[in-house]
Amino acid sequence: MGREIDEGWIEEAVERYRRIEALQAEFDEAARGLKVTVHSPDGLVELVVTAAGAITEVRITGTLGGRSNAEVSESIQAAVTAAAGAAHWAREKLHAEMFAGYRPLREV
Repeated sequence: MGREIDEGWIEEAVERYRRIEALQAEFDEAARGLKVTVHSPDGLVELVVTAAGAITEVRITGTLGGRSNAEVSESIQAAVTAAAGAAHWAREKLHAEMFAGYRPLREV
């Protein structure tokens, strides 16, 4: 016995896929445009990062005088780590806003 094909269901599924695909493209574009500014804990380094994870600006905002290369490196590393966390946070927030109308698939 063969299965019946529900053409309406298939058309709805294809349309839903297209809407999600378009929304994903909008999300990717928005993530590239959403920027977050972070600082190293000591205030020496300031970074601007997009929600897509690209660092777009690096500024030395504190005084370098008397700091060793290792101290400056630690400040840069701390700022980069903070930027990665901020990008992830911004991406999650943007995703929650843009995809709020879609229920998640079952978690595995």
